[in-house]
Amino acid sequence: MNPRHPSPSGVLARGRGVARKAFLALAAALFLVAGQVEAQAQTRALPDFTDLVAKADPAVVNIRTTARAVARGGPFGGGQDPYELFRWFFGPDFVPPGRNPRAPAPPNDEGQEVPRGVGSGFFISSDGYILTNHHVVNGADDIYVTLTDRREFKAKVIGSDERTDVALIKIDATGTTALKAGDPTQLRKGEWVMAIGSPFGLDSTVTAGIVSATGRDTGDYLPFIQTDVAVNPGNSGGPLLNMRGEVVGINSQIISRSGGFMGISLAIPIDEAMRVADQLRASGRVIRGRIGVQIGEVSKEVADAIGLGRTAGASVGMVEPGSPAEKAGIEPGDVILKFNGKTIERSSDLPRTVGETKPGTKATIQVWRRGGTRDLTITVGELEPEKSAAARPDEGGSQAQKTNALGLVVSDVPAARRRELRIRGGVQVDAADGPAARAGIRQGDVLLALDNTEITGASQFNGLVAKLDRSRGHVVLVRRDELTQWVPIRPAR
Repeated sequence: MNPRHPSPSGVLARGRGVARKAFLALAAALFLVAGQVEAQAQTRALPDFTDLVAKADPAVVNIRTTARAVARGGPFGGGQDPYELFRWFFGPDFVPPGRNPRAPAPPNDEGQEVPRGVGSGFFISSDGYILTNHHVVNGADDIYVTLTDRREFKAKVIGSDERTDVALIKIDATGTTALKAGDPTQLRKGEWVMAIGSPFGLDSTVTAGIVSATGRDTGDYLPFIQTDVAVNPGNSGGPLLNMRGEVVGINSQIISRSGGFMGISLAIPIDEAMRVADQLRASGRVIRGRIGVQIGEVSKEVADAIGLGRTAGASVGMVEPGSPAEKAGIEPGDVILKFNGKTIERSSDLPRTVGETKPGTKATIQVWRRGGTRDLTITVGELEPEKSAAARPDEGGSQAQKTNALGLVVSDVPAARRRELRIRGGVQVDAADGPAARAGIRQGDVLLALDNTEITGASQFNGLVAKLDRSRGHVVLVRRDELTQWVPIRPAR
């Protein structure tokens, strides 16, 4: 055989070798591509937050609030460390920043500034306007804002809204880094979000998680964003950011049995917060509409029974006498389906929609009544500021009194209870609202002294409250079960 011409078997062997090499090369390429696809999938699933943090962090601030201690002493003997006063509010483990818990109590001078709490906030403009929570700054005598570059400013409250838990404060600074507002209506379950704040006073702390739910109803005016982002005391008022670095919410609440993070955090949608902030900036308060009805959900059984066909709208349970609703002809048993053309899917939609309507506006309201719809014209009224808790008669049958400047409705302590508690006078709390509720006082507590004056009865106590200096804080001696505690409180102005 001519060596220059290979045999058929040799040609076949060479072909098999080439095919094997080609197959191995193709397999290697496919393996490489698969690895790249997997790596890309992991990158999408586990995002890198470093660039977002670098851009957003300068816009987030630490908020520290203080109160001024008041004089102590009085009929029950002894003074009290202001550090101990604030344990009532923050719990028995509260230790002010910089305070050694084993150190002796500092001297107690009237007017001494003592720590009250910490929170977070973020700039919404370059000229020092900051959004935070109402509960972060409410009741504080002084508010201090610390930036990430360690500069500290004293802030003033522009306005604060208890119903939405939104507050607008300002510092005298220019060139501040502001966060861009995003669109919380575009959030989807499972989307990554990030929080920056000061949990337990640890400023500039970053945590991340996913959106657990949107439109979570827990109040009349707030459809919250629910996340599993780690949020703890001190995170309140800080921003919730999407993956574009836009703020979509204000971290406001946690649902917890222990007081710490348990995987359920609630944030105020930024569009709701900005509407409130705009009004606070313009006038220092929020003006809301009202129509004067008490409402409830429409169950399937009710919807079927009245021929509505689906569970929608707000069922009217009561119409206030003389209210816009009564004047418009709304009746108990009506189901409100639309307000000014906007469909009311759930009962919680109605107060939000009405609240956003300017008082004095004439609106069309569609109700379902006796098997059919009818349109009524209503003139929207103005919602009054938060009302005090309604007074009620006490156990001894004495006349209930109006809420005083401390937010308290009190009555004389019945003789039997005085003997049980072994006290001479005092008053019992029938209702607590406003300053008293914020200080932790609640129904059933017994008040024994106000500042240096022993309380002998309801009439005397209300007289003392009426004469209080509302520009400063005071203390009341509170008896609850077997515990007696001085509690700091500041009268409403």
